[in-house]
Amino acid sequence: MLILGIESSCDETAAAIVRNGREILSSVISSQIEIHKPFGGVVPEIASREHLAKIEPVVHEALKAANVLFKDIDAVAVTQGPGLIGSLLVGVCYAKALAFGLDVPFVGVNHIEGHVYSVVFENPEVEYPALALIVSGGHTNLFYIPEAGVYKVVSRTRDDAAGEAFDKVAKMLGLGYPGGPAIEKIALEGDPAKVKFTQPKISDGRPDFSFSGLKTAVARYARENDIKPLSAGEAPTQIVKDLAASFQASVVKSLAGTMEKLTKELEPKTLIVAGGVACNKALQSAASEVSKRSGVPVYFPSKLLSTDNAAMIAAAGHFHLDQGVRAGLDMTADVTMRLQNFENEDADLKSRRVKYRL
Repeated sequence: MLILGIESSCDETAAAIVRNGREILSSVISSQIEIHKPFGGVVPEIASREHLAKIEPVVHEALKAANVLFKDIDAVAVTQGPGLIGSLLVGVCYAKALAFGLDVPFVGVNHIEGHVYSVVFENPEVEYPALALIVSGGHTNLFYIPEAGVYKVVSRTRDDAAGEAFDKVAKMLGLGYPGGPAIEKIALEGDPAKVKFTQPKISDGRPDFSFSGLKTAVARYARENDIKPLSAGEAPTQIVKDLAASFQASVVKSLAGTMEKLTKELEPKTLIVAGGVACNKALQSAASEVSKRSGVPVYFPSKLLSTDNAAMIAAAGHFHLDQGVRAGLDMTADVTMRLQNFENEDADLKSRRVKYRL
């Protein structure tokens, strides 16, 4: 089955041709980073306009790269949500019109589920139950996945997503946008133990994340040490490098530490780390250590599959199409779309609920 995947949830216009949910024939991504860089973040109205301009040529480029024609496409999968409403609508409307014109089935995909499926192309087959850490600019969640297509949120961020925290701290320090790669780069020359940041405590005892307080602590440290945002072209000082390294280390410790706790509780057979922040080398190293200590294999997507892409949407779409799921022409974008459909706890999961209220 040849599936055309379409992704337009935020600031990447992407299309991919995937065979049988596992073989990428083409993957084309048009990034808007340079357009949004002067604003220090994504401007929704500008993003949606760019999607309108780029979606047609991006799809045609994906077809050409895969050496297939529209008539060869068996189905269309498109990101339905969550994301920016204007951006999502461009992809959803295009996918519906295309599927209708080609008379092929189409399906809406949860963007976060797409990130879960981003690991299927370059790793061994996922064994279930699995535990997936999805970490990006808009999402930071841990999902317990007892079987393919079934999800339970076991940890979420209470405020900023990890990637969002990277962006905000980078802007605070004058490091530019996007913040994750900028901080990671200078953190290599910094001392991650130089600044002591307190790990957040969640009052109700749930294993959730919180990065807002850390962001405030960085701002306070910068103010108390008279650290000003860097000017264009200005090289970071050692104190800025140390601050960046310490901030990154604190985020990674929170992410990996929570994943390890829940790995012990839920005893998954596979660990997944995906999303834009998944290509951060410090996080990969920490997650690999969790894997070694627990004896559970951890899978990462490659760098190009960590960012928003359409191949992962096609892979997730293939699963649902294979299950007989079809979307109607009344399907529309859903900015609040959630990835949680696990309601009934079986005895196996109950036996693993030692401490946390899942």
